[in-house]
Amino acid sequence: NHRNARRILLFVDPHVRQLAPYTTVMSSIERHAPSGHTVDVYDEIRVEPNNLSFQHAISYMSSQISAHGQYDAVIALGGGSTIDTAKAANLYANYPPSGDFYDYVNPPLGKGLPVPADGKLTPLIAVPTTAGTGSETTGVAIFDDVPTRSKTGIAHRSLRPTLGIVDPDNMTHLPSSVARYSGMDVLCHALESYTAIPYASRPGGRPPSPNARPAYQGSNPISDIWSLHALRECAAYLPRFVRDVEGDAEARSRMCLAASSAGMGFGNAGVHLCHGMSYAVASQVRGGYWTEGYPKPNDDETNDGHGLVSHGLSVTINAPSVFRFTGTPGTIDDPIAEKYSQDRHAECARILAEARRSSMAAAAATTTTTIPSEKAMRDQPGEALADELLELMTLLQIPVGLRSLGYDESNVEDLARGTLPQHRVTKLSPRQPVELEELRGLFTSALDG
Repeated sequence: NHRNARRILLFVDPHVRQLAPYTTVMSSIERHAPSGHTVDVYDEIRVEPNNLSFQHAISYMSSQISAHGQYDAVIALGGGSTIDTAKAANLYANYPPSGDFYDYVNPPLGKGLPVPADGKLTPLIAVPTTAGTGSETTGVAIFDDVPTRSKTGIAHRSLRPTLGIVDPDNMTHLPSSVARYSGMDVLCHALESYTAIPYASRPGGRPPSPNARPAYQGSNPISDIWSLHALRECAAYLPRFVRDVEGDAEARSRMCLAASSAGMGFGNAGVHLCHGMSYAVASQVRGGYWTEGYPKPNDDETNDGHGLVSHGLSVTINAPSVFRFTGTPGTIDDPIAEKYSQDRHAECARILAEARRSSMAAAAATTTTTIPSEKAMRDQPGEALADELLELMTLLQIPVGLRSLGYDESNVEDLARGTLPQHRVTKLSPRQPVELEELRGLFTSALDG
């Protein structure tokens, strides 16, 4: 029982460690943990973790267990980077692989070995301090793979936290930029999971046993509920959240729930091309680009001279290109699957357009932009959805097009090849195939939005 934990390991973002949520967590431990408890604190969290930072955290937790015994509870306080680091350390410290680090990593970079059937990880309590990744609800831990300059992850239902504590007060400190990009990550989680290939059409078909079922299933009736709820909340409250993170308590609270709702949606259905393409963008940063508003490490050695395209930005920057591709009529052979996909793209465009209409009316705003007609959304749903995303990106002052981040035509081949191994998500695109030729086209389109 984690409430009787005597030995506790707290993973915390180094910047969050200076803020009120850290004090609150430590005070809560002091009040509720049994007398004689100990708390070890690990704060060497890398923004956008990589294989090296994961291995450092794993080594720390493993050495502490070897020296002092098993932990009774693990707490992760921070954004997705912190929670994912805690997930990885918890898995590897409890069940060291017989081979190497890549034993548990998703194919094709790793072997994708399952957690032992009788394996129980140390109870993990996730306390998010951003309204973004939804990592408190998922069994996935994502990292940059330095040797291959790509992004991958570890996916298994055993990684899912035992408990998630989602408190809007933990997010009052968020810089507007972090709120902006983490919020767009929520939006893309919702869009991608809702428009993903249906679960009954997932490549590979039905697995031989439930234990062999992949973490990402494809769109399904249960995930649809969570994803649509998150999409509507983001459309209505993300602009308000970004405009006044600390002061607009309602928007902050609604975005917290949207993040967790989207996590439960995509944590089962999966994401597809926005995220699949983002991994190459984030791992092949050009010219030391650094996302505005994100804290930099104290020294270049810590940062590896790599630069930072934040996860939310790397996902969002590709989204208009992706949904033009997936939502183009006449690109899916099966007429039933075609209608299913087109209807969903149109519905997403409609939700964003209606939220924009309501916002304009509430502000009595005058604008040169127009709301697309119902016919336009039905006839060209992918284009309509892309246009709505561009409207939102402009409103939130998000860069449009990969060119704005320093990429150009000479980078398209490397970006496409860096995305090709992401079969776990690219195969969930409603439009198939998605191979090298299609990825080249998608990245070329994404250069200018």
